[in-house]
Amino acid sequence: MHSFSALSALFEEQFNKRHFPDHPQNLYNAAQYILGIGGKRVRPVCVLMGNELFSDIDTDAYHVANAIELFHNFSLIHDDIMDKAPLRRGKPTVHISFGESTALLSGDVMLVAAYDYINKIKPIYLQKIIALFNKTAKEVCEGQQLDMEFEKNEKVGFEEYVEMITLKTSVLLAASMQMGAILGGAGLGNQQLLYEFGKKLGIAFQVQDDYLDAFGDPEKFGKLPGGDIIANKKTFLMIHAMEVATPDQQQQLQQWMSNATANETEKVNAVLQIFKDCKVDAWAEQLKEKYFREAMKHLDDVAVLSSRKKELELLARYLMQRDK
Repeated sequence: MHSFSALSALFEEQFNKRHFPDHPQNLYNAAQYILGIGGKRVRPVCVLMGNELFSDIDTDAYHVANAIELFHNFSLIHDDIMDKAPLRRGKPTVHISFGESTALLSGDVMLVAAYDYINKIKPIYLQKIIALFNKTAKEVCEGQQLDMEFEKNEKVGFEEYVEMITLKTSVLLAASMQMGAILGGAGLGNQQLLYEFGKKLGIAFQVQDDYLDAFGDPEKFGKLPGGDIIANKKTFLMIHAMEVATPDQQQQLQQWMSNATANETEKVNAVLQIFKDCKVDAWAEQLKEKYFREAMKHLDDVAVLSSRKKELELLARYLMQRDK
């Protein structure tokens, strides 16, 4: 069994090339640009890990992993346009560098290129992989739509937020795992357990991300805390705070969130103090642990030797220890 880092290197070795023609230059350079600015490649490597859990890695797993990474980057290009984000991984976003219209087209062409890779796999797997890929792609779009709608809603419930996060971020990680399992010859029961493992791990990761944005060490996290607070994002923390806060605290939170001219440092400090008074930090830690335990239970139930699961367990623990 290969480690995550070993499989990352194997994936990167075959992925690190130009995936597009040279002409029209701007269109394909824009598509290639986002692939060249880094990223951990967690999702495509999970395809390889899901495959290797059940058998030796099939060549088709690399085709599917390439498709997953292209799809993921396609969604990032479009998300950045919708969010008007100036930076991605510390570099100017595609729409800033190439213009919005070209960015839209380059995202579209990446999605088509993803299908080109899926089309290379053996016919025996094609229908199952396409069905899962299409289901997941639709769900990611649904999650992004819900995320945008939540920005306008005055109140978002906990279950609604979990559904949005599941669709927007978790299902792609889960599907990557299951696609690997399909290519490894896993039965449906094992496939579904691995899917649930990826899904719960993705939710735990988001809880952690929300927590770190508020309470992370700037030295380790690489950015100042409170970005979500400044942007008035309804995170796990904000939603829980609004549910457990006193009427006075709720009023304060609403005032800070509706004040467009507030001093950012004052706003962050005031909201963080309410979070601490409501013990939101401890609650978020417990919630992360809950989803992580559920994820590990699904992995534990997969019917293969425990020794074969070790690398996936290590990956899960690595993702949960992220502090930067």
